[in-house]
Amino acid sequence: MSARDVISKGEAKMKKSIESFQHEIASVRTGKATTALLDRVKVDAYGQQMPLKQVGNVGVQDAHTLMVQVWDKSMVAATEKAIRDANLGLNPAAEGQSIRVSIPPLTEERRKEYVKLTRKYSEDSKVALRNLRREILHALDKLEKDKQISEDEKSRGKKDADDLVHKYEKRILDIVGQKEKEIMEV
Repeated sequence: MSARDVISKGEAKMKKSIESFQHEIASVRTGKATTALLDRVKVDAYGQQMPLKQVGNVGVQDAHTLMVQVWDKSMVAATEKAIRDANLGLNPAAEGQSIRVSIPPLTEERRKEYVKLTRKYSEDSKVALRNLRREILHALDKLEKDKQISEDEKSRGKKDADDLVHKYEKRILDIVGQKEKEIMEV
């Protein structure tokens, strides 16, 4: 294994970390309706907790309304309860086999809470990136110790790892900035 292989594997993990961060941040409420809002909702269906996507279709009806089309009529009440209990500040209303979820406008205080939550997610992701960097550096040290790479390759690898972390941290900051704009938009 070469230093380049270690860096490549580390970069792949960093990309996955960024994807995970983007998925997490998508579930943070903005003033607009988005299906990602309900991604974390789990419905008590058939004796187990199932993601909402496995119980019905979620769609955007308009800028402030989501529509959940439940596949099994017997699951409408459980789905409605799951959305209400998900602590998202949403009040679903059942209409036959569908559930209408109106997205109320955010208060200034609530917007600030969501910005803080977004920043917390970004910090968690940055910590994950730094941990991946530490793994890369540890692997490079081990390769040098085992005489598989030279000291120069190790130092180049460390520089590459640092550059990757800076690149992905900047990407996180860009994503957070965009999300904060969306949240604070009235």
